[in-house]
Amino acid sequence: MSELQNNNRRDFLKKGAWGVTLAAWGQLVFSCSSGEEGEAAAEATDTVKLLTPDGELVEVDSKHLKHIHKVKKISQQQARAGIPGKKFVMAIDLARCNNARKCITACQAMHHLPSEKEWVTVKLMKDSKDGAPYWFPKTCFHCDNPPCVKVCPVNATYKRQDGLVLIDSERCIGCKFCMTACPYSTRTFNWGEKEEVPEDFATHPDNPETSVPSRPGTVEKCDFCPDMVRMGKLPDCVTACPNGVFYFGDQNEDVVTNGSETVRFSQLIKDRSGYRYMEDLGTEPRVWYLPPRDRIFPVERGYESLPEEIKERYKDVGLDG
Repeated sequence: MSELQNNNRRDFLKKGAWGVTLAAWGQLVFSCSSGEEGEAAAEATDTVKLLTPDGELVEVDSKHLKHIHKVKKISQQQARAGIPGKKFVMAIDLARCNNARKCITACQAMHHLPSEKEWVTVKLMKDSKDGAPYWFPKTCFHCDNPPCVKVCPVNATYKRQDGLVLIDSERCIGCKFCMTACPYSTRTFNWGEKEEVPEDFATHPDNPETSVPSRPGTVEKCDFCPDMVRMGKLPDCVTACPNGVFYFGDQNEDVVTNGSETVRFSQLIKDRSGYRYMEDLGTEPRVWYLPPRDRIFPVERGYESLPEEIKERYKDVGLDG
């Protein structure tokens, strides 16, 4: 090969590495299925095989496993600057959501949150009196023009060059100005007492990328799992969803994936008429929604199996339509 050919090949590999990583990771950890077959497949994988210290192979219910993963240690400066060359974006397909709530439980496990605290929520939406209701997952929108950042008096909440908005809990003084400024109500306040440090805290270096451990008297929110993303892995809400609702990726490379399907972000938004929630506010969210057309689930399916206390959240929105 000539020197020019070699340079072009290196540039191509460098630019395409993130897309290949996302696609490969998605194929390894996620299999998208829908309908009754998808639910049956999910039930079939509720047990995992493990090797005991004695060398015996046993099956264990996956809900009894503790979420542990190793996280790359980085400096505070790196955590505030972001990942060079990246511009992260998410697209949420409303036609695929049936309120399975796997995204919520995965987020809680990832960040050691109690069951009553939800950084990712699922709303039941109805755009008009005669319209049909649909499920609406809501994360932090990681706005490009974030009002929460502007009102923070101590620079605890900040915008990174890779698009993410994070909170430095060591700086946060709990004034709640950012909660008041956020028009999407995606932030929560930690009212609890100091929690016991998780056993696997050694694998979660203390910086704004991990959001662990939580600190009483500070504000918390969805962070898009930047510690996982830094290792070329998808956020847990993406891989946990059994229906492929969440697409995540790099807008600079114009690629997003839901774990099994990797597509061009620009083409996905164009073909599916993607939009940004409450875009008229000028916050420029980095989360896009794909309208709930040709839904693969009836909305009732996401309601029937819910605990009564969660059903109460949706009582003001009718399921007719």
